[in-house]
Amino acid sequence: MFDVGFSELVMIGLVSLLVIGPERLPKVARLAGFWIGKSRAMLESVKTEIHNELQQEELRQLLNEQANLTELHSAIEEITDAGASIESSINTSIAETQKDLKHLDEHK
Repeated sequence: MFDVGFSELVMIGLVSLLVIGPERLPKVARLAGFWIGKSRAMLESVKTEIHNELQQEELRQLLNEQANLTELHSAIEEITDAGASIESSINTSIAETQKDLKHLDEHK
């Protein structure tokens, strides 16, 4: 995140030693470390929550897609059944027409 090298850390340490003083510097350093750790933990917690929410949203989308595919599959089955029914009806009509034609040929 921040690109801080060793020389920058030494400079910060010297300035804080001069500003805060040698008596209060250890206490301030512990307090700063505590708050940095607390903020890192909070940041990690927020990252985890965001990650979980994204996973839940992806699962919801997958479930919606699955439901849509199920509806599509059902519609395809209905169309297939209707096609089979039409085919059966056409075959029956053809058979009846052939019968009628044979019957007419016999009467000629």
